[in-house]
Formats: sequence, C-alpha cells, structure tokens
Amino acid sequence: MDRLGSRCPLPGYPRSSVLICLLILTASLLTYPLIRTLSLQLHSAVTGSFVSGTYSIVFVNCPNEQIARDIASCACGEAQEQLQGIGISSMFSVAVLGKKLAASVNILPEASSLYFWNGEIEEATEILLLMKTKTSKVHMLSSYVRLVHPFEIPEIFSLPMDQGDVHYLKWLKEGMEED
Repeated sequence: MDRLGSRCPLPGYPRSSVLICLLILTASLLTYPLIRTLSLQLHSAVTGSFVSGTYSIVFVNCPNEQIARDIASCACGEAQEQLQGIGISSMFSVAVLGKKLAASVNILPEASSLYFWNGEIEEATEILLLMKTKTSKVHMLSSYVRLVHPFEIPEIFSLPMDQGDVHYLKWLKEGMEED
C-alpha cells in the first residue's frame, strides 16, 4: 500500500509538470504580441520588405491653397513665436517638409465641405492635404498642424498604409531620415 501511494499523487495536488505546462502556456499567450512584432521587424530587415502600419497618410483640411502651402513647406512666424513661448523652439521651426515630419505632401484641389458647426450646417470650400509620414511621427505632425492652422478645430486624422511599392516606401523612409 505504501508503494501505491508514493507513485500516485494525492487528489487535489497537481503534478509539477502540469504546473510547468500551464506556466509556459500563459507566458506564451502574454508575450505573443511582442514576439510577433519582433519577428515582423526581423523579417523586414532581412528581406527588405515592408511591415504594414510603419507609414501613415495624414489628412488635413485647409481653408485655401496658400495656407496649405504654408503648412507644408514654410515656417509661420506666429506659430514659431507660440512654440518658443512654450519652450519648443527648434523642433518646429521649419514646416512639415523642412523638418522631415513628412516625406511628401499632396495639395488636392478645392472640395466642397458640409459639416455641423455650433449646431448649424455649414458649407465651405476647402483644400485637402495628404501627408505621407512614419506612423511614429503622426503625433508630432498633428501637434505642429494644430499650432499653425487657422481653424479652431482642424480636421486632422491618419490612416496606416497597409500595402505599398517597396521602392516608394524606401523613398519615404529616406525622405524622413535626419541629417
């Protein structure tokens, strides 16, 4: 009888191998997102392929073409003064392209916009900017646009790029590399 009890565990006491399996399974489930991200980045580095979501397209509305061009390519003095006042001087001293917040900006022609503003339906003619950037730079780009944009609440949103030509995506990357 003593021998039988030593080979079979008592009820209610799981074997150590079951506990180890449960720990491994739990650790695997918790680290899956990290392991997947690292493996995609490694695959991208080795093969030169594109990782979905690395780049984004930022959409911004503007009241006219001149403001769209100012946001895209030149510094606005008033915005520079505001930025210096809050301690951000050189970071945004040049516009989107000059500071490499985006590699490319398209200024699309006039479009009619209908929207609610202060409880009323408004209609306006606007210009749309499409800015291609790294997803990691979307927040800085949005902050810059909010500071220089004449609208109280500018339309700023982004969509991640899911697919793209490898040569174009390489060009985007090179266009935003710091000197």
